[in-house]
Amino acid sequence: MYPEDLKYTSEHEWVRREGEHAGAVRIGITDFAQDALGDIVYVSLPEVGEQVEAGATCGTLESTKSVSDVYAPISGEVVARNETLDATPELVNSDPYGAGWLFEVVPADAGQVDGLLDVADYTATIEA
Repeated sequence: MYPEDLKYTSEHEWVRREGEHAGAVRIGITDFAQDALGDIVYVSLPEVGEQVEAGATCGTLESTKSVSDVYAPISGEVVARNETLDATPELVNSDPYGAGWLFEVVPADAGQVDGLLDVADYTATIEA
């Protein structure tokens, strides 16, 4: 149900070790999160060059139901943001693991990614 090659957070973000920039990781929200939010109509993301702190709010997703915070799964520098979402925020709903990615970060400490949840642990948190 959830891609096994990703790392996850209990706040329903995912991290993939493949950014367009060297050493960067790509970040998005899980299918569980987009489903719970409903139709996403606006996305606010951190700017390129911004430093994000693990666990801190770094953006928002606005849906027809509510506004939800996006939390940085790791600390580091934002090196890319998905500009396509400005015009088509619904991509977060239709393709959360592909075209609906949110932003990329070069980790301050690459080991932080290893400390995130694997797919089995993430699935267990949802089912709990």
